[in-house]
Amino acid sequence: MDQQDNHKEFTSSSTISFVESSTEEKGGRARRKSFFRRNGLLKVNHSSSDADISAIEYERDLTPGSVDIWVDLPDEIKFDPLLAPFKQRYEQQHGKIELEDHAEGDKTIFDKKHEVDARREDVEPLKDAANRLMEPMQTKDEKKLKSAKKKRLDQALRTVKLCGLISCWVLLTVSLLMNMERSDVVLHTAVQGGEIKEYELPTSDQRVKVSITLTGPFAQPVTNESVNTLHIWLHRSVGDNTTTEFEQNSTKWRIHLQPEDILDFSPSSTESRLLILEEQAPILTRGHQDLNSSLSLITEEITRWGQIGINGTKLTLRMSSTSDSIVPLTVSYQMNPIDPEEGIIYATILLITLYTLIIFEIVNRTIAALLSSSLAVGVLALCGARPSLPELVSWLDVETLLLLFSMMLLVAILAETGLFDYLAVLAFEVTGGRTWPLINVLCFFTAIFSTFLDNVTTVLLMTPVTIRLCEVTQLNPVPVLMSMVIFSNVGGAATPVGDPPNVIIATHPSIVKANINFTTFTIHMGVGILIVCVQTYFQLRYMFRDINKLRHSVPRDILELRQELAVWRRAAASLSSYSRDEDIVRRALEKKVEKLNMALSRREAGGGASRTDPMFCSTLAQMKQKYRIRDKPLLVKSTICVSFVIIVFFLHAIPELQRLSLGWTALLGALLLLLLAERDDLEPILARVEWSTLLFFAALFVLMEALSKLGLISWIGSMTENLILQVGQESRLAVAVMLILWVSGIASAFVDNIPLSTMMVRVIAALADPAGLGLPLAPLAWALSFGACLGGNGTLIGASANVVCAGVAEQHGYRFTFVQFLKIGFPIMLGNLVVASLYLLFCHCFLQLH
Repeated sequence: MDQQDNHKEFTSSSTISFVESSTEEKGGRARRKSFFRRNGLLKVNHSSSDADISAIEYERDLTPGSVDIWVDLPDEIKFDPLLAPFKQRYEQQHGKIELEDHAEGDKTIFDKKHEVDARREDVEPLKDAANRLMEPMQTKDEKKLKSAKKKRLDQALRTVKLCGLISCWVLLTVSLLMNMERSDVVLHTAVQGGEIKEYELPTSDQRVKVSITLTGPFAQPVTNESVNTLHIWLHRSVGDNTTTEFEQNSTKWRIHLQPEDILDFSPSSTESRLLILEEQAPILTRGHQDLNSSLSLITEEITRWGQIGINGTKLTLRMSSTSDSIVPLTVSYQMNPIDPEEGIIYATILLITLYTLIIFEIVNRTIAALLSSSLAVGVLALCGARPSLPELVSWLDVETLLLLFSMMLLVAILAETGLFDYLAVLAFEVTGGRTWPLINVLCFFTAIFSTFLDNVTTVLLMTPVTIRLCEVTQLNPVPVLMSMVIFSNVGGAATPVGDPPNVIIATHPSIVKANINFTTFTIHMGVGILIVCVQTYFQLRYMFRDINKLRHSVPRDILELRQELAVWRRAAASLSSYSRDEDIVRRALEKKVEKLNMALSRREAGGGASRTDPMFCSTLAQMKQKYRIRDKPLLVKSTICVSFVIIVFFLHAIPELQRLSLGWTALLGALLLLLLAERDDLEPILARVEWSTLLFFAALFVLMEALSKLGLISWIGSMTENLILQVGQESRLAVAVMLILWVSGIASAFVDNIPLSTMMVRVIAALADPAGLGLPLAPLAWALSFGACLGGNGTLIGASANVVCAGVAEQHGYRFTFVQFLKIGFPIMLGNLVVASLYLLFCHCFLQLH
């Protein structure tokens, strides 16, 4: 019976090439049957083939709209025999389809599938018999018992998972329903020298916490005491309008001002601080108290605030200046912000939740990021700091999202030309088809491109080439893609424009003031990155010393069937059921998905014998014939647009020519290509954009900003600074370099390195401040750059390039999990950080190059 089922299945699938060659047919069921019968492809019995039944059904229900929808489907789906009636109806109305662009490639694939299926039909009965002889002798009752236990366990786990996820949703919903949006109070004022300006705060709490943000003409801290300063503090007093019985001041916040001659027109900067007025027994005083002292004169204690009464208590925010000029300020404050200790606990729980969902694959990683970011907003709401919708939108890194979206459009159109297939064949020719030379070419070219291009852009361009090349050479693309993206992250650390953390570091005012320009940055980082590349290469060679690890661990035919199933599922999911036209096409695709699911289940269970494909033996000439440029005019247009984007990207290496951001540059290139391509329908192109990847990044940006609001990022920075302060003067530079390198490296593997770099660059600026430790800034900057960039190799979500590569690979039918990447990436990251540590210690602690 299994043999008959398999025979019918492969008979149906083996008619693909003949359906394409029978486009002259205009008849109905009888004529189609006679055609198949003449070719020996359809046996007349009580049940006809699935393809024929489906064809009869859909031929009766076809509409002009459904045929238009069929035209937009990918070629590998559009020309399947299941959809032959759509092709026939289209050719009746518009004439025969010209298959020039895909004739060789697709027909070769179809013919190959026919040959493989025909051979499989002959071999499978023998392999079925062999499998039956090798099977353990188990009774039917034992098999049924194991199956029932597995089903009960799966159902229990599914119930637990669903209950946990719904509980998170309920918590989020309740927190948002019970808490209003909260925004800071913004004030515009000016402080005259010699006077005290105060603003009354509406609170009666005994312990007061106020988060203050000031924007004004502030300067970096200096040792010169003659520079004017601004003082801000909290003041509490008890008494009536005529007498003051008690006064209490918080610790003063001291901010340095710009010099008098440029105070009015100097660029403004923003500073933030948390001011706390501790709970303290009231002190009764007589007369007025010195406002410049932070402690009150003790004359008489009253044990409880209630003995004074709330009505007589006044809390104010006070400001004074030592400048003779008027100091303009913008003040915003928030009463009772999130407690830092509680916030760190909440942030840690949220981060653990995200990684648990991703590591154990409880849900899709995009859903995991959406759920975690939504829970973070819910936690902020419970803490009384629920952000408004405009504030949430401001947390998104629009520049990164715009760059990703635009480059995805460029790559989607460029893929239609066949360029990636051609480059894969070219690499195959140059390396002679040998495995490690191929991987070397891919990895080192990726590293070189990433030094001057954004590594996300590099990965988007290189991933399709890598996948095609692995398919040609019968390699598993997953480990090769992991190696490639690791080299992308390593290469991106060499220049200020290769990775977003380097952009943040190189453009910080303290770095610019220290004369660390593009050339200086590239020379110091380039030498270290070159050494790291060598270490990474040899470590990868050792990890993949068994060449079989680079090949597929499951039979090739099962992998191909899984990829085909993923393509058909994605095509079916892209169509809605709102219109009759789309519903007709969708039902046709869903029937194909059901057939593929059944075939996959039989093969994975052993019902259909898996056959290992023979080794790749096609000649280079055959490959060039099969994978050639399909659309040369479109290739020329695409080359012009991509060249424009790359040239402008290179111009970012020159600070004087930085007029367009990376996102705007990519968008202009994508827009130009859309104009030159003259596409009437954008739906097929937009369908190739990795929307799930973009949504994942958006959710991750919200989550990381929420973690920053909860105090996790600043806690990492403050702990690093405190550890450095605890060592002696002679060892501080070495300890500071090691701490910044390893803290930023390990943290970047688990949190987004963009907000981490933004916070840590302030830490190194404070450590280099002459008023503080006065450490040399350059070694600290190199340590932060090494850590933030190389740390992204640790986990799948440690760097943007990792996520983009995984998304593109999944679209091609190849999926690598969080754990798979962790096994390769984390040891590589540790090796990278060890080499970077030795390099920095040798250069700046032994040779004193700074």
